[in-house]
Amino acid sequence: MIHTERLCVRRRRTLVLDGVDLRLGPGVHALLGPNGAGKTTLLRILATAAAPTEGGVTLLDRDPRIPATRQEIRRRLGYLPQEFGVPRGYTVRDFLVYAAWLREMSGDEIPAAVERAARAVELGDLLRRRLGRLSGGEKQRVGIAQAVVNSPELLILDEPTVGLDPGQRARFHSLVRELGRTSCVLLSTHLMAEDVRGVCADATVLHRRRVVFHGTLNELDAAGGYNAFVPPAE
Repeated sequence: MIHTERLCVRRRRTLVLDGVDLRLGPGVHALLGPNGAGKTTLLRILATAAAPTEGGVTLLDRDPRIPATRQEIRRRLGYLPQEFGVPRGYTVRDFLVYAAWLREMSGDEIPAAVERAARAVELGDLLRRRLGRLSGGEKQRVGIAQAVVNSPELLILDEPTVGLDPGQRARFHSLVRELGRTSCVLLSTHLMAEDVRGVCADATVLHRRRVVFHGTLNELDAAGGYNAFVPPAE
């Protein structure tokens, strides 16, 4: 569902990603690495929000460089960036309806999809609340709900559990585990014990713009753990 080959990103003279090769199918996959490793840049490319400088990307067996194909991918994609803005005057329901409309869901599908996404993150009682009146944790749950409103086949999540309390995090884990049965979920997080151990089948570690490890969590442990690839000082 995700295939990158020798993917590189340059910003002026700075190399942000260097030769990233990645193959991911259905399941929940962790993306790990220190700040500045290139995680957010990679996620933006996989969400079709940015394009690589060099190399190939295939998403859902399609080439996102072709405009019509890119739009088809976006209909089947869910994306939660690390920072996302919300129109403060919208209600939660309005915003989720808008997110579904952007994915070109039919008018008949949207009401049920909005209710389902809101229930999944326990926002059902807040559907009439304006976004400007939500707490940080509530806004984060809105972000998760808009990412899953179309039951995506490819779900890209950048630090999705920031601001969630332990109970909300546990419900989020249940949600992504269920989606990972048939969809490809890529989850970037700093919470190794909570998020990665709770839901992910494998991990990709980025360090200094390159993939330095990819494998199961057992293989990561056998190799010495995350700190064997990313020294604690970094």
